[in-house]
Amino acid sequence: MITEPGTAGEQEARPRVAVSSCLLGEEVRYNGGHSRDRFLTGDLDPYVDWVPVCPEMEAGLGTPRETLRQERSDDGPRLVTRQTRVDLTDRMTELAGRRAAELARLDVDGYVFKAKSPTCGIHGVPVYRADGTPADRRNRGLFSGIVMERSPLLPVEDEGRLHDALLRESFVERVFAHARLRALLSADWRPRDLVTFHARHKMQLLAHDPQLYRTAGRVVAAAGGHPRAEVAARYTDAFQRTLSTKATTGKNVNVLQHCLGMLVLDPVRRADLVDVIDAYQAGLVPLSVPTTLLRHHARGEAAAYVRDQTYFSPFPDALRLRHHVPR
Repeated sequence: MITEPGTAGEQEARPRVAVSSCLLGEEVRYNGGHSRDRFLTGDLDPYVDWVPVCPEMEAGLGTPRETLRQERSDDGPRLVTRQTRVDLTDRMTELAGRRAAELARLDVDGYVFKAKSPTCGIHGVPVYRADGTPADRRNRGLFSGIVMERSPLLPVEDEGRLHDALLRESFVERVFAHARLRALLSADWRPRDLVTFHARHKMQLLAHDPQLYRTAGRVVAAAGGHPRAEVAARYTDAFQRTLSTKATTGKNVNVLQHCLGMLVLDPVRRADLVDVIDAYQAGLVPLSVPTTLLRHHARGEAAAYVRDQTYFSPFPDALRLRHHVPR
């Protein structure tokens, strides 16, 4: 059964997030230590189910171990041990392909990788020349690159980039949206359930990409005339593509104004909300201010359609991820 928004059933859509094991405090790094991340193990931990992964340990390298690096070759970067020059490329490639398939079957809702790692980094991984000097610092890790290639719409970040408030909010928003869709499609859903789901996510999707929102809407409108598996695949693709597009201040302002237009308010309260939306647009207040006020007035006016939009609570409020002022 598909539950209505705000019920206990919806709260059970806990994200499943793959993560580099060292970021959870597991002592699996090359030196026998860990890289525990406070946001992941503190703020986010109560709300997600972790799927820890350490490619080096799963490849049998153990800990402590010799450090690795990527080296340039005619066939592309090779993963080698720094001192003994053992080439681990084929072993890690096989492991990455197998793990990517397992994570796809598990339908994880996101992945947090270890930054700058020659296996797990997603940005800025150096590739070295044979003499040990860096040739390129724009590569991905061998393992993470394959996982991302196999699941291009999977929300991914590294713990370093999650220190940026805007990137952290965007990643967590996508992860929780992915989990809600997974919960819907894993149940005994009907086209009407997909219609309800899409309607609840309208404002959230519009804040990312209005055109892709309409693409997803066409899938929903035709859902009754196609096999469920086909509809689920097409909607998932459109939904995830929409959320992978960056939300902007301008698109958020359009959504806020759209929601305001659906509320029946006296002139004074409407003017106050217009001022707050303008302040957000000018970079004077965070998004949490207009969204909190709009949600409050929607409850007071019993405007259920606005009140129940996931846009106003895309992740647990306790995470406090919308309190940064837009740049």
